[in-house]
Amino acid sequence: MSSPDNEPGETVRGRSGFSRRKLLGAAGVGAAVAGAAGAGVVTGRASAADSSTAQLQLPVPFRGDRQAGIVTPAQDRMHFAAFDVTTEDRDAVVQMLREWTQMAERMARGEETTEGGAVGLNPYAPPTDTGEALGLPASQLTLTIGFGPSFFGTETRPRFGLRGQRPALLQDLPKFPNETMDPARSGGDICIQACANDPQVAVHAVRNLARVAFGTAAVRYSQLGFGRTSSTTRDQSTPRNLFGFKDGTNNVKAEDTDVLDKQVWVAAGDGPDWLTGGSYLIARRIRMRIEQWDRTTLLEQERVIGRTKGSGAPIGLADEFEPLNLDAVTSDGEPLIDPLAHVRLAAPERNHGAEMLRRGYNFTDGTDGFGHLDAGLFFIAFVRNPEKQFIPIQAELARQDLLNEYITHTGSAVFAVPPGVPDGDDGAYWGSTLFG
Repeated sequence: MSSPDNEPGETVRGRSGFSRRKLLGAAGVGAAVAGAAGAGVVTGRASAADSSTAQLQLPVPFRGDRQAGIVTPAQDRMHFAAFDVTTEDRDAVVQMLREWTQMAERMARGEETTEGGAVGLNPYAPPTDTGEALGLPASQLTLTIGFGPSFFGTETRPRFGLRGQRPALLQDLPKFPNETMDPARSGGDICIQACANDPQVAVHAVRNLARVAFGTAAVRYSQLGFGRTSSTTRDQSTPRNLFGFKDGTNNVKAEDTDVLDKQVWVAAGDGPDWLTGGSYLIARRIRMRIEQWDRTTLLEQERVIGRTKGSGAPIGLADEFEPLNLDAVTSDGEPLIDPLAHVRLAAPERNHGAEMLRRGYNFTDGTDGFGHLDAGLFFIAFVRNPEKQFIPIQAELARQDLLNEYITHTGSAVFAVPPGVPDGDDGAYWGSTLFG
């Protein structure tokens, strides 16, 4: 299982190939440090000689019962991409998925997509690796794949011979209030979530998968993210979103195995057999009205969220991790946490115990042309049942949340995430449980 139980420090070496880590070592650690001192440390990168960040550079095992990138400790950077499949040739899709799997496993080890690919074994042909990650460590790269509703076609016109294999729960999300959806930033046949502690490593991974998909699939949209907005293990501190508040304090953690089984992993009998052990990925691009928020008083910001901005503690309490007390009142009998505060409406106590494993990221995409930052949260969550978990919670938030004055949702997608590629099965690939 690809999880914190599989320590990233347990290096999974390739059977052959030109390792990015080997290349860095060959150049000499001393030279790398001298170069960094002369040119300045690149933002988001960790020096190979810095022992305090060494763990952040190591590989995460690609194979396992579950896909990496779900309960894996959340990395600092993300490149998310959705693809449209441009062919109706089943064999071509399977071949692409096989090639993607081979490449993903190599890149997760810190290697090129093919042996000697970046330098080019044939100078008269394009290199088989784009090369921008040469010399960079694995940076805990994880690659996670999912299949959208459109990948399966419709009941009357199924695609790729997958009639009857589409899970009943895999449906486009309904329309919610407070949305300004951009169809070009929504949906998709296939998604790839690339997370790493170096942005260039994540971008390199998606770029190379898109490169070899030419003629079979094309990028529909992509999103770069920085500054994770959740912690997925108890060892990680709670990060902050662009509103300056700690985000994901009560997120499901990798150590909560019973909760994961109940809330995240698809169980036998939940749907078609091919998805057993997988999950559902929900992605939402949330635009934050940064300028409006920045002119709001601190007291109002804390009332909207339901937590203090400094410590992250629930209103009226001192510690971030103290449980929400939704019954607490002031001396005047008024609720300490506003009835429409974000944390109250999203609390499992108000949603029949429903929880989600969140892996969101901040983003800034320039401006909107009117002097406002196009910035916000790229929300990603993994759930066992979108109908019972995400949809009712989002419906409640969209209807009443005080935060709606400061945000709008501009993109939406849902994907079925298959189980992992088993260790020791050379014939397995991303989606092999689906295609058989």
